[in-house]
Amino acid sequence: MDKRVIFREFMARKGLKSTRQREAILDAFLDSKEHLSTEDLYLEIRSKHPHIGYATVYRTLKLFAECGIAEERDFGAGQTLYELSHRDEHHDHMICTACGAIIEFKDRRIEQLQAKVARDHQFAMVSHRLEIFGLCAKCAAK
Repeated sequence: MDKRVIFREFMARKGLKSTRQREAILDAFLDSKEHLSTEDLYLEIRSKHPHIGYATVYRTLKLFAECGIAEERDFGAGQTLYELSHRDEHHDHMICTACGAIIEFKDRRIEQLQAKVARDHQFAMVSHRLEIFGLCAKCAAK
């Protein structure tokens, strides 16, 4: 289902209004392919919509996470980042500790190994995430 429809239906269920400001924030978020902080998205929106405040962006991102179109990520940099939810496609992350680059990857072997480890420990895995911290190729070459 389209993420715009998901958000609008969620807002209606919660008795919240779908405003032009929220729609502008939704458009900017859906158009971005990055892992965004509230400030990142606010700065991106501010140039086109100077009347939208930081608090509105913050609250709207929280609503995106609550309705399931965004996922909150904390990669240890002291701020929450938001990424578009891919509920049916799992991926993991490598985070460069020097420049902050975030590299998404999928690896079927890792997924299978994690499932095996859970089974071996008689653990019913519901979800998981893998975050690898180190240096990206560019920073490692310096």
